[in-house]
Amino acid sequence: MLNLAAIAPRLAYIYSGQRQNECLPRIAAICAVLAAIALAILGAIADHSPAHADGGASARSQAAADETAQAHAQRILRILSDRHANNWVRYWQARYACDAAVPHDTPDAAPLDRVLLTLTAAICARIDARLGVNPAAYPPRGEDGNEGLLLSEPGAALGYTLFTPDETGYVYLIDPLGRIAHEWHLGNAFSVNTIGHANLLDNGNLLMLILTGIILEIDPRGNIIWQYDAARLHHDFLKMPNGNILLLAAARKTREQAIAAGANPEFVRKTGIDYDYLVEVRPTGASGGEIIWEWSPWDHLIQDFDPSKPNYGAIAEHPELIDINFVLETAYNSQYRILDWLHTNAIDYNPELDQIMLSPRHFSELWIIDHSPTAEDARGNNGGNGGMGGDLLYRWGNPRAYEHGDVTDQRLFWQHQTHWIPPGLPGAGNILLFNNGLEFPGYKRYYSSVDEIIPPVDGYRYHRNEDAAYPPANPTWTYAAETPANFYAPILSGAQRLPNGNTLIVDGPEGTVFQVTPNGRTAWKYIVPLHYHISLWQNARTSAWLTYGTLEDPPIPVAKNRMYRAYWYPPDHPGLQALDLTPGSRLADYPDLLDFVRAAIITGDFGERLANAPYDIYLDNDGGQNILIYFMRHCAAEDTRARFFLHIFPSDTRDIPDHRQKYGFNNMDFRFVDRGKSLDGLCVAIVPLPLYPVERIRTGQFVSGEGRLWQTEINLNEQP
Repeated sequence: MLNLAAIAPRLAYIYSGQRQNECLPRIAAICAVLAAIALAILGAIADHSPAHADGGASARSQAAADETAQAHAQRILRILSDRHANNWVRYWQARYACDAAVPHDTPDAAPLDRVLLTLTAAICARIDARLGVNPAAYPPRGEDGNEGLLLSEPGAALGYTLFTPDETGYVYLIDPLGRIAHEWHLGNAFSVNTIGHANLLDNGNLLMLILTGIILEIDPRGNIIWQYDAARLHHDFLKMPNGNILLLAAARKTREQAIAAGANPEFVRKTGIDYDYLVEVRPTGASGGEIIWEWSPWDHLIQDFDPSKPNYGAIAEHPELIDINFVLETAYNSQYRILDWLHTNAIDYNPELDQIMLSPRHFSELWIIDHSPTAEDARGNNGGNGGMGGDLLYRWGNPRAYEHGDVTDQRLFWQHQTHWIPPGLPGAGNILLFNNGLEFPGYKRYYSSVDEIIPPVDGYRYHRNEDAAYPPANPTWTYAAETPANFYAPILSGAQRLPNGNTLIVDGPEGTVFQVTPNGRTAWKYIVPLHYHISLWQNARTSAWLTYGTLEDPPIPVAKNRMYRAYWYPPDHPGLQALDLTPGSRLADYPDLLDFVRAAIITGDFGERLANAPYDIYLDNDGGQNILIYFMRHCAAEDTRARFFLHIFPSDTRDIPDHRQKYGFNNMDFRFVDRGKSLDGLCVAIVPLPLYPVERIRTGQFVSGEGRLWQTEINLNEQP
């Protein structure tokens, strides 16, 4: 039980916050008083409780329940009294703690527990009113909606979600109500269609990968702190506890080199084979890094095709090695002769084991290797904690890759985001992944799932029965749609375990993020409502149909708002403290631009035609959001390739990132967006301007290699 004497000084310190006219310290003080009274009452009652007839087992169980209730109350008290934390961080921390402390149905709770829960609930009920937050003002749009926050139910983990819509040039952080809490824009630093995905670091910076092969660290204002592009980087990255960065890079072996390694010449293209390797980079300066460790699959090959080669052997006897012909042969047999041999799309690091997990998609497997060997030992099969050098310690998902099964034993199908569940979370140490359901070597499921497996770890090695595949035979937990084909994301996508046991799932092709409870109930759902940083509209989300492998594969819909991954962060994540987090509007509340454009077509009102501009340009500044809209009637296919530039001159240049200060303006490049028949042959480009005050803009058109075709300026201060 809490000691009232110990609480008194803390109450005095908390309540002194009234001098700053703050509301949260007052709530904390009230909470502390009520909690102290409740705990004192509980202590007095407990002292006079009769002995339990079961030898004390019930007493111990009740004590544990009381301790849990007290821990929740104390946690809420600590959150509300932390005057150094960001107010919005405190708010969502408290809401998250309240959800855990005050179950929605507590009829079976012990009487003593219910007293404390009731008092805690009374404090929690005041948080919204004290902060002036009205969640009812931001209702979900419901499952019948097609964008923004569709669902938020009791049981959802309240935190911040970070995502990077494809082809926008923006990274967004939204709060649980779907409001923009922070956004990063790369401006003219990189083309808008090259953004990959980003992670929030503990210092509030972003670490993000540009798909053209550049890794960046960016501060909250968009300044580039560090970048590295010395290799063909792709797909994934990870910041290690020592500050180094793990990166995936691509390299190519010639046809001759592949054949020398035992590849069957029939399956090797004239251009050779692309393969992935792993590098650990120590950042140096503002631009650059030193490679201090690397691992290559090319050092751990086996083949049973050419006995004259030194790596010839029986595949089934060496599951620690990689059969160079496995994917090459199966891809060739599916009439898809492959250049990208592995297509590794994910990496993860386990600091406790000092091991690395890889996701070679084309093998439909996950691999675990040892990071503890030296760079030299990692090229061999001795050394390190596991004693196997750089050979595979564990592999799972497709035992026919090492001749210990057939298609009926296959469990992974072009998976994404394979990773260990971090310590402190439900299922910690297990492996979680997004199982896409598509592949070209043989069996295809045509539905997706999120799977959790328990790896058979044995010290630094992994148990496997002789002449058998690596266990387990099946996942320990799986999420799939009730009708499996209704949930099918063949490419991109990912999953993340949350503190309350929920799992965040990213349907990449559909630009959808949702949380499911352990029993598979959807508790929170959000559809990214943007493409090229403009709003989407009803029934206009599908932009492309892709096919993979063979002609019999069904086409894959890829939405305009697609994304690679999204990440959830708890309100107490240290990186959030460096951000303002004052919520803005919801992305889905942007104007319905399709209706606007259609109305303009009907009325012929495109706004003022700018001088020297061959297109109609309209400035819509309704609701405080300035939006530039470029029109062209009866545009041909070549017109959709028109490329525009936009120079944005802020009222205060301090609003733009440091790397744009010398120019005095921010910069954007964009094209017309092909809207198909829905716009009756009209080409349109729509660009929301930044939320900071803008004095004027300069816009025009250019052609690569030919320069500017025209330009004009608009003084926004003179606009009505």
